[in-house]
Formats: sequence, C-alpha cells, structure tokens
Amino acid sequence: MKLVIVESPAKCTTIKRYLGEDYRVEASLGHIRDLATKGKGGLGVDVDNGFAPTYIINKDKEGVVGKLRAAAREADEVILATDPDREGESIAWHLAQVLGLDVNKTKRLEFHEITRDSITEAMQSPRHIDLNLVASQETRRILDRIIGFKLSTLLYKKIHSRSAGRVQSATLKLIADHDLEIEAFVPEEYWNILTSARLAHKDFPLTLVSVNGEEVKISNEKEANKILAQIPENLVISNIKKEFRTKESKEPFTTSTMQQEAFARLKFKTDKTQREAQKLYEGIEVDGEHVGLITYMRTDSTRLSETYVQRATAYIIENYGKEYLGRVKKEKKTELMQDAHEAIRPTSNHRTPDSIRKYLTSDQYRLYKLIYNRALASMMKPKKEEVMTITLKGGDLEFKLELSHTVFKGYEAVYYDPEEPKDYSGNFPTLDIGTEVPVISKSGEQKYTQAPAKYSEAKLVKLMEDVGIGRPSTYASTIKILKDRKYVDDVGGILTSTEQGKKTAYVLNKYFPEIINAKYTAKMEEQLDNVQSAVESRVQALSSFYNTFIKQIDNAYVIMYKDREEPTGDICPKCGSPLVYKEGANGRFIGCSNYPACKYVQKEKKEVVYTGETCPICGRPLVERKDKKGKKFVACSGFPTCHYVKEEKVVIDESQYVKPCPECDGHLIKKRGKYGYFLGCTNYPTCNYMEKIYKKKRK
Repeated sequence: MKLVIVESPAKCTTIKRYLGEDYRVEASLGHIRDLATKGKGGLGVDVDNGFAPTYIINKDKEGVVGKLRAAAREADEVILATDPDREGESIAWHLAQVLGLDVNKTKRLEFHEITRDSITEAMQSPRHIDLNLVASQETRRILDRIIGFKLSTLLYKKIHSRSAGRVQSATLKLIADHDLEIEAFVPEEYWNILTSARLAHKDFPLTLVSVNGEEVKISNEKEANKILAQIPENLVISNIKKEFRTKESKEPFTTSTMQQEAFARLKFKTDKTQREAQKLYEGIEVDGEHVGLITYMRTDSTRLSETYVQRATAYIIENYGKEYLGRVKKEKKTELMQDAHEAIRPTSNHRTPDSIRKYLTSDQYRLYKLIYNRALASMMKPKKEEVMTITLKGGDLEFKLELSHTVFKGYEAVYYDPEEPKDYSGNFPTLDIGTEVPVISKSGEQKYTQAPAKYSEAKLVKLMEDVGIGRPSTYASTIKILKDRKYVDDVGGILTSTEQGKKTAYVLNKYFPEIINAKYTAKMEEQLDNVQSAVESRVQALSSFYNTFIKQIDNAYVIMYKDREEPTGDICPKCGSPLVYKEGANGRFIGCSNYPACKYVQKEKKEVVYTGETCPICGRPLVERKDKKGKKFVACSGFPTCHYVKEEKVVIDESQYVKPCPECDGHLIKKRGKYGYFLGCTNYPTCNYMEKIYKKKRK
C-alpha cells in the first residue's frame, strides 16, 4: 500500500478514486509545524547562527501528525501531493522532516487541477521537493516573524496597536494615505450645459465639446449663462462620420482580477471569493463523482494550457460557430509576475455552469459561471460595433452626438460587460450635412468636484498587485488581518482606516519609513524570488535586512513617545492616582495610571434591567440577572440582604415522568446537577425530594 498526503480532506476521496485500491490518501490539514516562540526575543530563530529556525508541531495538529506517522509506518511508499505553491512546497518539506522521509528520494506530485488526467499525469512524472522554493518560504516566514514580533511589541507598548507586519503595514499605509487625501479634498464648483435637439423626429441629448475651438471648462453660473445665451434656436449638422470599431475580450482570471470582478458583479468580499473558489478547486459531488471544477485559484498568470486551448477551440466551433473563434491572448509578463500556475479556468468545457447548477450552492454557481465564461470568452473574437458620430454647430459652439449598435457580438455571446453603454435601438437616423435641427431644451447644471472614492476591497487588491505588495495567496488574508485588528472599518466591502489605523500608519512611517514603503515591500518580494531561484541565499537575504532593522527598533524605543493615556476624570479608590482608559487583549477598560505599582481595574458597570415587578418578601424592585452559565433569571434587587428568586414555570412533558414522587403528588424526572444526573420532583422548590441514579456495574 502506498500513502499519498494532500492538504485538504476534500481532495482525499476524489484522488483515492483516481488512484485505486493500492493507495491510501490522507490530509495534513495545511501546515503541521510552525516557528517556536522561545529563544532570544521569542522569535524561534537563532539569529547568531545563520538564522536557524526552531520548529514545533502545532498543538491542534498533534493528532493529525500521529495518524500520518502510523500510516507512513504501514505504507510501502509515501508520496507528497500538497498544493502547487510556495506554501504547499513548505508543507511537503515539513511532512518529510516529521515523517523521517528522504527529501532527495521522496516523490512530490504537482497538479493544478483535480481531474483524472491531471492526477494520472502527475503520477507518471513525479518530482522531488524543490529545496530552493522551501528556502524562499522559510525566509519569508522568518522575515515576517522578526518584523511582526519586534514591531508589534514596540507598537503595543507605545501606542497600544495590536500588531504590525511587512505586508499588512504597507497595505494599511495605502488605505490611510488615501483616506487623508479624501479628508483634505476641497470641492470645486463647475457647471454642465444640458442641451437636447430633435433629429429625425426624435430628441437626443447633446454634449458640448468646444467654445471658439477650445475645450469647455465652466467654473460658475455667470460663465454658464453666457454660454446658454449663445445657443441658437437651431443647430446645423456640420459633419457625419460612420465607422466600425472592435473591442477585445478580457484575459482569463488571475487571483487579483477574479477578486475584483467577483466584488464588482457579485458583491463578494475577497475572503468570500477565495473560500468559494477553494471549494470549486477541491471538488464538488457531480453525478455521484467528486470532481474539481476549476484550476488552482492562487495565481498571477493569464496563461492557458495547450490542453485547455484545444478543448475550448473545439467547444467554441461546435457551440457558436467558427466565426466566433478568436486567438489565445499573449501573456503580458511583468517583473513581479511569478507565473507558477496558469490562469484560473474550468477543468472541463462540457461541464457548463447550467448543466451542474443543481449540484452547486447559489454562490458557487455564480462564481463558477464567472470563471467559466471569462476563460471561454478570452479565446473568442472581438465584439464589433458600428458607430455614428454627428457634429453640430451653432455660432462658436460645437456639439457632438454619438450613436452605436453591435453588428457582431463576438465574446459577448458568452461574457457580457454590464458597464457597456446600451446599443442604439433601430436603424441610425437618416441625416444630411447642412441640415438645421431645432434645440428642444437648454439649461445649466451646477456640480462640484468629488473627492476620490474610498478603496473597495477589489480596488485595494488591484493596487496591491500593481505596486507589488504581497502575492495572490496573501491578498485576502492581509485585508482580513487589518479588519480583525480594527485598523480599518468595512462597510459593504468599502474600507476606511480607523483612528487607530491612521495613528499606526503615521508612527510606522515616521520611524520605519522603509518597512512601510510599498516599493521597499515589493523589493523584498523580489529578494524572496531571488532566494527561490538560488540567485541569493536565505542567510544573505535575512542578514541584509536584520542588522539595519534592529538598529531602527532600538532607536525607536529611545525616541518614540508613549501615547498619553486618556483620563476618565475619576480617582483610583486604592492609591488616589487618576483613572485612565487602557487598551487590553479584550478591548478597552479603565485602570489606574499608576500601573504597575497599582493594579486596580474598575469593574464594568452593568446596566440594571428592571422587570416592573416588586419582591413579594421585601417589596424592593425585581431585576434581571444572569448565572455563571449566562442563563437569565429574575431576582430581588436587594441581594444579598434579600435572597428572593422568582420561580420560573417550566412546562414538563408527561413523557419525561419516571415514577410518582413518594412525598407529594408530583412526579420524579431526570435532572442534571453539579455532580451529574439525578431524579428530582416536578414540584421543586415546594418539594425537595430527590434520588440518586445508580449506574449498573460492568461485569
């Protein structure tokens, strides 16, 4: 028996079916080890000895590791089939270390889609673990640990910010800077001229394009009225131009463009898009078979495999006709592109969205349809439309009217862009140059320039990709961290930096301008790629960064002022020092400003909820309280002087009766107490009779 180890349990059944009875497939459930938090500075890294890492098995993975070790002992061979990226390569290496496998001999499978053909091909041409790729991931992890631990500790002590990091802090600065730009924006007044004219018995809105041959810029009402006074009762058609134009289809999805499009069209946030895409990649039960529906969803490439191109070509010709078949777009490579995987595409052209809709959730169907149609449309002919441009003049004023309609749908037969302007209905009007047309209406419209729009998640992802912050696998998780740390607020996918977020970005930019700089972060990504391609060693990369960074940290501890704690106006009852607002792991609280000499913490004042009833014993008001388990009950507000608790009427089903109570007319039922189950009377607390439940002894 051969053991194959993958990352996700969702893949196990599918891959097992493809491989047959001679194979056992188990899942590691992601990373099994991580850096320890012991040693110098709690880094889990021996800085003085080549940045040697100390790894420990994650507590929640001890059971998984035990199971994998037992399975490996029973297996004739262990094959590693983790995800085809930097993290997946690292997981494979850690598995080899923990299971005692020879990294130079252990087979490593690489496949980018979970289909029979892809798995079979991977089995026929296995490779070994790429140690350069592992070194790159390890370097990244150590960098993130050093930056994260050192910066986070500093920021928490000085300004009570909960964390900082190489990618998250650079991303936070992008948002905070943009929000400050919006706050500083001063609106400017401008005016539009709204004009309509009647052409061929139909009214059309016109666009004013020039005055005296110069571009129009109207700053106030006086200028607008001056132009309105110049518009005559009739305009003359001075030019009519007809032409054809084409519009190319978009490239197939990368991680970034998929997240942007899913937000724009489906209103999915980035983490939701990644979750749904992960499910489609790992596979869905279709016609009794678990199949992967899309290729690997973490990629920066728009490249399509030759196999897909051939299948898609045949599908387009068969279903749309040869005239719809376009060309495969040439990939535009950039310096930051890794191109480790092809674009996100469907694994089968004949598994159309509608044909498998009943097997998918609504969200899975919508995302799959988006991916399927985008990949297919990328290989189809451009859209072709006819455009009629009409120029009209009235004195020194020139107006324009543009009409268009589609003459060949091309890729839009599959992938329609909702932002495209609607076609002009019917045939173009028959017009002649020199014809006078009447002006039907004219008016001025006051407007003000608008501040830049706040970043949506999709816009931020595009910006991160453009400037080189992070990688496809980190976009969604980075945004999630910023939200979890309360550095940004998220309302419907629109991100706004909080006051704490702005403060954090400001302090980091002041004391660590390089770390938070987008260009520096992109350069660091390039350095990690150099480690991957063996151009630079991990020790060189880490040393060049560490020495400078530690000097900055030490300097910041000396010169950075602590945030002044906000006083509450009250005095500490223990030592007489002012009470202040503090930030803790569980949020804001009130404590003594003389900490650590005085450790007084004010208990949270809970709002009293009165029921409107009075205590039958002492006459005080009854209030709502909670027990240790959070269950509500009604009791006297005079506690501890009065111990009255309102009896809660419980309706008991007769089927719960065990036997009659020997002391009253009630029945004994099974109840749970502090020390386990017992039999108690239904008339409690009037009747306190109870019996133990004796367990039968095992023979």
